[in-house]
Amino acid sequence: MATNNGYPIDLQPQKNAMGPAIPGQGQVPVMPVPQRPAGCPPGLEYLTQIDQLLIQQKVELAEVILGWETNNKYMVKNSMGQQVFFVAEENDCCNRQCCGPLRSFVLHVQDNMGQEVMTLTRPLKCGSCCCPCCLQELEIQSPPGNPIGYVIQNWHPFLPKYTIQNEKKEAVLKIVGPFCSCRCCADVNFDVLSMDESTKVGRISKQWTGLVREAFTDADNFGISFPMDLDVKIKAALFGACFLIDFMFFEHNK
Repeated sequence: MATNNGYPIDLQPQKNAMGPAIPGQGQVPVMPVPQRPAGCPPGLEYLTQIDQLLIQQKVELAEVILGWETNNKYMVKNSMGQQVFFVAEENDCCNRQCCGPLRSFVLHVQDNMGQEVMTLTRPLKCGSCCCPCCLQELEIQSPPGNPIGYVIQNWHPFLPKYTIQNEKKEAVLKIVGPFCSCRCCADVNFDVLSMDESTKVGRISKQWTGLVREAFTDADNFGISFPMDLDVKIKAALFGACFLIDFMFFEHNK
């Protein structure tokens, strides 16, 4: 299979879908490219104009019918329904089938021109809450190879907690989730808080997608909200945190 940047070309957004959506043709409108501010990594200029993102995971027939875990693919949109990014997992079959949602992964984030603008990397770690020395983490790179942020799981006996770090590994924000992540007919919210956890600055929500989809697939939708003027690199780290949360709590075979 032909590849680009180490993963299949068919996982990339199609170049012929660049123009405005044409009614009846099923095309998704794309977000216009904003001007890139000084100091902003290439490709992250989209995030400077955004305070909300919707992440939609593609439903894979092989997973629904056979229960066979495949590489995840996601479409990322803004609040107006315009496509901002396309995300594709790079992984091998053995890792996916044997390790399941605990698997290490590399997620390639592309803009609408098919250029990779972010790389999200998760190493293989123990998933037990009883092992505080083996907690989960995620590294965000932009451009690929240049770390700009980290998501670090914090040990807690019953709440999912994370720290968002900048490129210097300085703690910037906290994420605190609910005691129970299993809710029927309702969203599951993870609050983005200040370091002292006294001020709410955003939210990551796993959105309820309907009984049939929730019961028979692991394809999830997430919404992210954050301040418009938040540092673009921290926005990228919160974006990455969404995928770590998805794999840890919602990526399971039905």
